Amino acid sequence: MSDGTGAGPGARARSRLTVLSGPSGVGKSSVLAELRRQGPDVHFSVSVTTRKPRPGEVDGVHYHFVDAGEFRKMVANGELLEHAEFAGNCYGTPREPVERALAAGRPSLLEIELQGARQVRAAMPEAQLVMLAPPSWDDLVRRLTGRGTEDPAVVARRLAIAREELAAEPEFDEVVVNADVRSAAARLLDLVVGPAPDVR
Repeated sequence: MSDGTGAGPGARARSRLTVLSGPSGVGKSSVLAELRRQGPDVHFSVSVTTRKPRPGEVDGVHYHFVDAGEFRKMVANGELLEHAEFAGNCYGTPREPVERALAAGRPSLLEIELQGARQVRAAMPEAQLVMLAPPSWDDLVRRLTGRGTEDPAVVARRLAIAREELAAEPEFDEVVVNADVRSAAARLLDLVVGPAPDVR
C-alpha cells in the first residue's frame, strides 16, 4: 500500500508512527532524552498540556503549555490527533506536525498516556504501540515515592493509575523494560526506525 510519498518499501518502514506509553515514574523522559541523542533523525511530537511546567521544562521543547480555554479551542477545531485527561490535566498531540513528518518519510514518535494511545490506534491502525515498563512493580513504587515532589495522596493516585496502565500491556505491540536507560533507548530506537531498507 502506498504511503503517498512515492517512496519505496524501506522508506515506508522508516516513516512509521510509533506511540510510546507507560506509567508515571517509569522513566519516559530519561529514555526519550537518550533516544534523541541516539536517533537525531526521529521526529519527536511535542504534546500540548494544560498542566503547569515543572522545574527545568521549556515551553515548545518539553510541552506546549496552554490554558484550558485554548486547549478546548484546539479540540473543537480538530487540531489534535488525540487528547486525554490525566491526573487532572489535559494533554493532546498536535496533528499537523506528525502528518508532515510522516509525509516527509521521517519516523515519528509520540509519548502519550494510555487513553491517547488508544485513540491513535483507533484513528491510525497502522501505528505501532510500545509500552515502557519498569523492571518490577516495587521498582516503580520506589521511583514514584522517591521523587519527593508530590503529596502522598497524589502518589497513591498515580500508583493506582499505573496498575491500570500496566494491565493494558496486551493492547501494545511491543514492551520495552527500562532497567537501563541507554539499553532501553537503543531498543526503542530499533522499533521506531524499523528494519533497514533492503538495497540488494
